[in-house]
Amino acid sequence: MLFYSVFKRLIGKEIVIELKNDLALRGTLHSVDQYLNFKLTNVSVVDEERFPHMISVKNCFIRGSVVRYVQLPPGELDADVLQ
Repeated sequence: MLFYSVFKRLIGKEIVIELKNDLALRGTLHSVDQYLNFKLTNVSVVDEERFPHMISVKNCFIRGSVVRYVQLPPGELDADVLQ
């Protein structure tokens, strides 16, 4: 539940999620659940040349089991929450 509470505080902030298939999506975090499934709005693809079929996606649901990394906005991580 530690990471869930960290991500819950980031709702409304822009994050980048890199998936296990190397697709990286930038978007505004709309919601997150206890399984670390994410809903993003205002989605854009970081590498549009490699994934041109994803350019038209504007909202998406990402299953937590396919997430490799989540890049947080600078200065948004509260170290007190991690303790």
